[in-house]
Amino acid sequence: MHCGYAAAQMPTTILIAEDEPAIADAVLYALRSDGYAVEHHLLGGGIVARIERGGIDLLLLDVGLPDINGFDVCRKLRMVSELPVVFLTARNDEVDRILGLELGGDDYIAKPFSPRELVARVRARLRRHATEDHGWRRSGPQQSGRQQSGLFEIDREGRRIRCAGHLLELTRYEYALLSELLRRPGAILSRAQLLDRAWDGDSDSADRTVDTHIKTLRAKLRAIDPAIDPIRTHRGVGYSLDIA
Repeated sequence: MHCGYAAAQMPTTILIAEDEPAIADAVLYALRSDGYAVEHHLLGGGIVARIERGGIDLLLLDVGLPDINGFDVCRKLRMVSELPVVFLTARNDEVDRILGLELGGDDYIAKPFSPRELVARVRARLRRHATEDHGWRRSGPQQSGRQQSGLFEIDREGRRIRCAGHLLELTRYEYALLSELLRRPGAILSRAQLLDRAWDGDSDSADRTVDTHIKTLRAKLRAIDPAIDPIRTHRGVGYSLDIA
């Protein structure tokens, strides 16, 4: 039992949406052996409704479900829930990884994969999610309220950021990255620093994860106004935010 992620005497529950029996059986066995409760669904159509009923702590979501694309499931889920989502997919193209992250996915595991690695990633995502839910306010009163920085207005209590008056629809990691850059406008933050602060030093993440999220952030800012491009790349060093 994994204390801290679920109420006392209730195991953490993972919902897995996977239609390939061999993969599903291996994942179910690995998760149950590690003390998790698991629900298995072959189709994606009822996933969001099931999660809305409560009692699920993380979703393992196959992209290639027979009735609905896993990306579409995630898109619908993000309208109602911040539940951690880990994609399982046979596709490992960069475009698919970016799309999965852009839609609010937390991790992306390409098949074939080691069940032990999957369990380790599940554990890391649950740990990170617990920190996000309860730890982001812990730094004290100075973090509350709204702050204006150039084009940006950040509401740390509400975890919302506006740019030029427009509310940005950010995934949790996009928010964390932009929030960190806004804490020190003009300062160059290395990829390692951004990983440590935005991902809590999650060992499953890598430098290219930062690059991917910076790319999606830039796209969302330019969607407001093509002239808005405040994120500066310092090749071989890191990133900074120009708010002037």
